[in-house]
Amino acid sequence: MSQQVELTGKVVVHPNTDGFGAEITGVDLRQPLDAETIHDIREAWLQHAVVWFPGQPLSLEELERFTLYMGDWGKTDFIEPVKGHPNILELLREADETSSNFGAGWHSDYSFQVAPPAGTVLLSREVPPKGGRTFFADCRRAYDSLDEDMKERIAGLMGIHSAELPYSKHGFYANEKEKRSLKIVPSDEAMERQLHPVVRTHPETGRKSLFVNPVYTVGIDALPEEEGKKLLGTLCARCIQEEFLYRHDWETDMVLMWDNRCVQHFAEGGYDGYRRLMYRTTFAGDRPV
Repeated sequence: MSQQVELTGKVVVHPNTDGFGAEITGVDLRQPLDAETIHDIREAWLQHAVVWFPGQPLSLEELERFTLYMGDWGKTDFIEPVKGHPNILELLREADETSSNFGAGWHSDYSFQVAPPAGTVLLSREVPPKGGRTFFADCRRAYDSLDEDMKERIAGLMGIHSAELPYSKHGFYANEKEKRSLKIVPSDEAMERQLHPVVRTHPETGRKSLFVNPVYTVGIDALPEEEGKKLLGTLCARCIQEEFLYRHDWETDMVLMWDNRCVQHFAEGGYDGYRRLMYRTTFAGDRPV
């Protein structure tokens, strides 16, 4: 994190050196927020794409209230929510679990939906003493780094997005044998496909980014299968080059929010033998353009 500090109303923003990711202090998310503070938080999020708030021991109700400041509820598919809180997922991995950590693949949340969520919010409740970081990739700068020939080649192409690989009845989670605390519900609905632009224009900032990922993007429309897979591999590899990454170290009672419209993320393991508990919400977005 850089020494730079951005003062915006009551909010204090501490951006990373490259501008991708920022810590926000000066606000207590347990309390109702006024319109100015909500605006300032959202502006910091739009600029830095990933923002986090340390020292926020929120209740589930307070997490719900904060999420709704950002937008209407996103649609949750294939995972049972917390009882009594239909828009919150409990991401729990017990110390004795041997299944893979949830989210262990680069992706943008629910990109297979007609209108994927604009943002995701995570609240850390129990953090293991090692491992468990979350990696983020800035797909805006990844797009900017492409040469003009590649930009011209992919302009107008549509990616094919599907939840088949993880969530179908023949997918990964349906066939795993290990115990898992997270209640995943495989479904035939995971076979449905949506077309989204390979190059997405952000509806609020106007910036372009790559909108493909190796978990949910299964092909490129109008290209032969092998050519599409090769191009996808090239674009996905570009997104996760070192210069576009931020690796987040968690602390207990931390709230983190990222922009699914221009960011991919990956959940690191490395905490076998330790309990990890997070709560997740999403807020609604638009159909990609």
